[in-house]
Amino acid sequence: MSPIPSPPTGWRERADRAVARGRRLDRFIPAALLDSRVSRVGYWYGCTVGWVWGSIWSTGRIEKRQGLWVFRGLPAWAFPRGGVCVGGCFLTGDDRPSDAVLRHEAVHKVQWRRYGFLMPVLYALAGRDPLRNRFEIEAGLIDGNYVPRSH
Repeated sequence: MSPIPSPPTGWRERADRAVARGRRLDRFIPAALLDSRVSRVGYWYGCTVGWVWGSIWSTGRIEKRQGLWVFRGLPAWAFPRGGVCVGGCFLTGDDRPSDAVLRHEAVHKVQWRRYGFLMPVLYALAGRDPLRNRFEIEAGLIDGNYVPRSH
């Protein structure tokens, strides 16, 4: 595994602003859609998608760790970056995820439960840069291997 590059100067301030901006946007989402029966339906839908996708493509061990169903051995094209959390399922490649990575992914599971069907849309709107994506920042950039532990 290659070393994690150092983030650019000022990344913490930008990350804090991204989280604050995301929380302000949450105020415009009707309360009935957050942490609700509706969001739980979206979460369970995500779990179903994760289970189906993981069951189709996983060639490794499937295990329950830190409250997540971990599907390993997926081909690299079947998930972004080092893995993806869909509902309560973490889909990844051949490497056994560390406890730190699973802590990070467990936060994404909680986010799925809060936002339900909105999670993929809100995540996409937050952008692909993890240093500016509020969901990655809230899940922990260090645990998610986006910034080195020394930062």
